[in-house]
Order: sequence, then structure tokens, then C-alpha cells
Amino acid sequence: MVGSSHEALHRIFQKDPALLTRALQRVLDVPFPEPREIAALNVDLTEIEPVERRVDTLLRAETDEGTYLLVVESQGKVDDRKRGSWPYYLSYLHEKYRCEPVLIVITQSSATARWASRPIRLGIPGWYSLTVRPLVLGPDNVPVITSERQAERDVPLAVLSAMTHGRGRQAPAILESLASALRTIDPDSAAVFVQFVDSCLADPQAKQMWRDLMTAIQYFWRHPLAEQVREEGREQGRAEAKAEMILHILEWRGLSVTDTVRERVESVTDLDQLEVWAQRAMHATDAAELIAEE
Repeated sequence: MVGSSHEALHRIFQKDPALLTRALQRVLDVPFPEPREIAALNVDLTEIEPVERRVDTLLRAETDEGTYLLVVESQGKVDDRKRGSWPYYLSYLHEKYRCEPVLIVITQSSATARWASRPIRLGIPGWYSLTVRPLVLGPDNVPVITSERQAERDVPLAVLSAMTHGRGRQAPAILESLASALRTIDPDSAAVFVQFVDSCLADPQAKQMWRDLMTAIQYFWRHPLAEQVREEGREQGRAEAKAEMILHILEWRGLSVTDTVRERVESVTDLDQLEVWAQRAMHATDAAELIAEE
């Protein structure tokens, strides 16, 4: 079970290794060659000396232009110790595997992304012995995917979008488009992605909205957190969850919800009607617009 956003941010690339090369090509515009094969490697870089060193995720990509090691590091905050350990990782891996290592840092923080993207230079200024230039994936360059069609075209990339943009006003649209896209892939993979997203949502409102979405589409039962929401299998439970999701969307978007609107939404049991209101909630400028057209 994924225990934290740190784990989820790099383990998504273990679940779908090809996502990493797509992110390099499409997000960072890095001309990485198309891999013929990608394999996960042992992340333990400990030598005989009793000093433990581990990368988060390590993948080997075989391409027509050679073999590359993709070193993925999940970084939650600024940590200047990494500016010593990252060059070590790359040098050790190059010596061990005799192929080119590429450092990719993934973060949910814009400030951490700016810090991580700074080159690491070791040696004399103007004549450095070693320069490390990390490639960084974060909220400033990972695409914001709010379209169901776009999410369905590349579900893992949509998951990455939700994981890196779980805060802010666009989160409701991102999460809803991803929820719909998950229904188009195999249930086992979708269950893993559900857990990754849940682990990365630090904002309580976003996390609750995500769980409401999973319950409303009768999919959350596959999630390890399903013990908390066993009512999803009943018609009334689904309606209640859908109504709660609508109210969360309105509150998340900063709209004032009157008692009249709240009572009306909570009193409806027609799932089709609730779905219409959920769509309106994504674009309404006033909460009263939900029921104004009745």
C-alpha cells in the first residue's frame, strides 16, 4: 500500500515506465529516443561501506541510440544534501552499468522545482569537474488535464496531472476528468492509480472530493480505502455521495452555498439529475444556478 505522496510520485513510473519517456518528450521537450524496452532495476546503491544510499525509482531504457538509466527522485521540499547525493548516484550508476544515467526529479512544489532545476557544479568556478543538470517535472510544466477526452488518451499522464496539481482552483476539473477516464482502462490498473492520486492529495477538500468521485461512480470499492465507504453499493449511498461531491465542488470553487441549495441537492435521489448538477457545478458562477433552470 502506498503510504505517502513521496512514494506515489515516483512509483507511478514503475507502474507505467513508458510514462516517464513520454513526459520527457512532451512535457520537458527533451528529444529522448523512443525506447524499445524499459525495465526496472534494483534501487539500492549501497557499497561495502555501511552507508545506505537508495534512489527512489531506477529504470533501464533500451533505445536505438543506446541504453539509458532513468533515475527518478521524488522531492517534497528543498534539501541541500541532495546536491551531494545526486552526483554520487549518477557517477556510481555510470560506473556500475556502463551506460548513461539521466536524473529526473518530480515534485508537487513550484519552489522545490525551481531549486531542483539549478545545475549542480563541483570543482573550480569556470572549470568544473562535474556538472549535473536535473530534469524536473512539477506543477509549472506538467499539463493541466481537464478534458475527459484528453485524459482518456493518456490516463497515466492524467494521473500525473492530478498528482502534481492537487491544489488550486483547477483541481475539481482535473479530478473529475480523471475519474471518467479511469473507467476506460482495466480495473486493476485503475485501482492502483486511484491509490496514487489519493496519496498525493494533501488538501483535505481535494482528497474528500476524490473519494466522493470514486464512490459516485461505484469504483472506490476496488481501492484499499474502501472500508471507509462501504455504502457505495446501494442506490441511496450513491445518490448521497454524488450530492456531497456537488457541494464539495461548489465550496472548492469558492462559491457560497445557501441552505436552500444545500437542502435541494441533498434531497434528490435521481442520479441522472445529480449528474446534470455536477456538470453545472464545474462552471457555475453562483451556486443558485444549479437549481435555477428547473
